[in-house]
Amino acid sequence: MYSIIQKLLLNCDPEWSHDVSISFLKSSGKNALSALYSQDIPEKPVTCFGIEFKNPIGLAAGLDKNGECIDAFGKMGFGFVEVGTVTPKAQPGNEKPRLFRLPEFDAIINRMGFNNKGVDYLVKQVEASNYQGVLGINIGKNKATAEENALDDYLHCLKKVHAHATYVTINISSPNTPGLRNLQYGEALTRLLGGLKNEVENLNTKHQKRVPLLVKIAPDLDQIAIEQIARTLLDTQMDGVIATNTTLDRTLVAGHKHAEEAGGLSGRVLCQKSLDVTKALNVALESKIPIVGVGGISSKEDAKARFEAGASLLQVYSSFIYQGPKLIKALVDAY
Repeated sequence: MYSIIQKLLLNCDPEWSHDVSISFLKSSGKNALSALYSQDIPEKPVTCFGIEFKNPIGLAAGLDKNGECIDAFGKMGFGFVEVGTVTPKAQPGNEKPRLFRLPEFDAIINRMGFNNKGVDYLVKQVEASNYQGVLGINIGKNKATAEENALDDYLHCLKKVHAHATYVTINISSPNTPGLRNLQYGEALTRLLGGLKNEVENLNTKHQKRVPLLVKIAPDLDQIAIEQIARTLLDTQMDGVIATNTTLDRTLVAGHKHAEEAGGLSGRVLCQKSLDVTKALNVALESKIPIVGVGGISSKEDAKARFEAGASLLQVYSSFIYQGPKLIKALVDAY
């Protein structure tokens, strides 16, 4: 039944299909309808940044921006679920159409623009969830917030989600918020991460709860940028790094009718690019900070290669859209 529904949705407008799917998962996560997608997956425990995961395969941020389907994704067997990206204030995101499928490449292009209902709404969804597993919350800045004031937005979100998150991800790599990727470099990165590290330490002490901070980076980085980011991650004592977000590189889908659409490209075509960044980053970090590998992972072979490259955990998004929950078990088996 799930596969039939999935095939039907893949033939409809991408954003409409996404909205319908989220609505169904939200309404079914706590009742008998969840049997349509629930699955028991043998546990393969992994300990990373001081947290024990029942298995190393997680859902990447972006699919459940508002934390409305946490129970449903938990029942699918993910070892961890990451929700968001969430911003201080609700915002509509970019104009439609803003989501495009490239099925010939098992790929997706999106320019959603951090569309979400705001951090207060997300917190309410987390509080109402029955999910007991590892929950990551991915935070960002509002589009209207100036680059120089970005830290204020991240601090606002961090304070709101700290009590509810197992870990928090700092998203500075989406290509769909103007200026956001500039925060990955130099003094801007040091100031942002240093400010967030200081605040999370204060919150950890106040609430007697340690919440690791992770940073999500782009795949469109050269060797020098990777080494500079690695040094900053070490200097600011980040707990983990997620590699990578979507790419602006269109050579991977050259000739496709949607190839020139603005936005971030994700899916199977991103696999090698993201793998290369993971390898280079692991070397630059001297394996001192755990890496969460994400980007184009769609098979056991992809998963094994990412683990061998230095990733401790993996996340999926686009391949999950195309393959469904069965992908989770296949990737867990690769560990």
